[in-house]
Formats: sequence, C-alpha cells, structure tokens
Amino acid sequence: MKTKIKSFSLFVLLFVANTVFPQQKATVVVAANLKTAMDSILKVYKQKNPNDEIQVTYGASGKFYEQISNGAPFDLFFSADMNYPTQLKNNGFAISPIKLYAIGRLAIWSKKLDPNIEKMNLLLNPKVKKIAIGNPKTAPYGAKTIESLKHFKLYTKVKNNLVFGENIAQAAQFAAFGAADIGIIALSDALSPAMIKERGKYYVIPQKSHSRLEQGCVILKHGKGNTVAKQFYDYISSEKAIKILTYYGYSQK
Repeated sequence: MKTKIKSFSLFVLLFVANTVFPQQKATVVVAANLKTAMDSILKVYKQKNPNDEIQVTYGASGKFYEQISNGAPFDLFFSADMNYPTQLKNNGFAISPIKLYAIGRLAIWSKKLDPNIEKMNLLLNPKVKKIAIGNPKTAPYGAKTIESLKHFKLYTKVKNNLVFGENIAQAAQFAAFGAADIGIIALSDALSPAMIKERGKYYVIPQKSHSRLEQGCVILKHGKGNTVAKQFYDYISSEKAIKILTYYGYSQK
C-alpha cells in the first residue's frame, strides 16, 4: 500500500512540475566552426535553464541557408557570416535583427610541419601535397581562405593542391587524420581539445589578408513566439557566452 502511495505521489509531483515548468524546445542550426565553443555555451546555459531543450545541428552555413530558404523548420540560425542571415531577413525568412555575435580568424594547422617557421610560404613547401580548406561555395571560412590566398598571390600556385571539406570543421578533420598535409581552418578548431590532442601546430593568418569573418545570428520565421529561441539569441551576448567565445579565439570587434 505504501509503495502505491509513493508511486502515486511521485506521479503527481512530475505532473505538476511538467505543468508548471513545461519543457520548451528550440531547433538551432549552427556553423561548423562554432561547435566547440557552442557546446560549452550550451552546457553553461542549461545549468541555468534546465527546462529549455535546445536541439543543435552543425554544418555549412550555405547548406543551412538553402534549407531555410526551402522551408526547413529551424528556429534560430548561427551563421559563419553576416551575408546569409541578411539574405534570409531580406527574403522574409527571419524576424529578428541580425546580431553580430563573433568575429573569427583563420589559421594554418599541421600535424607534421610547424607553420610558424615558414608561415604562408609553408603552402609552397614541396612536402605539402594536399591543403584542406572549407568549400568556398558553402562555407564562409572557405571563401575567406580563397581571399587570403589571392592576397598573398598564392592561389594560382596551390589551387591544384586544395581539397575541400563540406565545412571548415571537416577541413580540420582532413588535416588531423592524414587526408591532407595541412589545413587552413578556423582558429577556434585549432584551439579545440580534439585538435590539441592531435599535437599539431598552428599559425594565425593575418586578418588584413581577407575581409573580416563577421558571424551573425538571427531568429527565423519558424521561431516566431518561441521563447527559448529568443532567450538563447539574447544569451549569446551575455558575459559568460562572450568569455567562452573569446577563449576559443573569437573577438567581438
């Protein structure tokens, strides 16, 4: 009898908790360069907001743009640039102001060679046969890489050695696991625990060699009225979130 009473009491408590504090959900799509930082931000956010469920998918900003433009039911989009959110806003697929949440950096990363010795000229080293970068058609970091290579007058010399990851995180994987000799990747990936574990070395590419990697987020049309999406959109500007972004190599200006 006591066991039945305890079970019934537990059921009532759970019912009341879910009624008074219902779990809310937001579907968020995030540029691949942000994965390590975003995972950390989400962990801290969930500690303060345990009833908020945030479902995150990482990938290439350009691919997400296409999916959103075709009606994909996402609530919040963290892009690797400002262009995709701006286009979505102009075409009626976004409802919030476009927020600049981070400025990224590019880095040359290698497991075999030290990029700090030759810097950009490492790309011309005869030992380097394959250079992994993000696909410039869908990954803003890949597009900025091409800008940088052209700035240093290296593009025509190395273009036949380029191998493309679907996104910048995949380019990092190519470099880490031997599918490429070096990678031009996001600094945030170079600073991630996974890449540090691979014992590679990196060199930060001068920012003057490409237009700034300004990254923007926006609440999408599907997220209208979604309080979790709005709350997380606001949270990315919080002191704690900015501290995590800074730790992984991002800046705010």
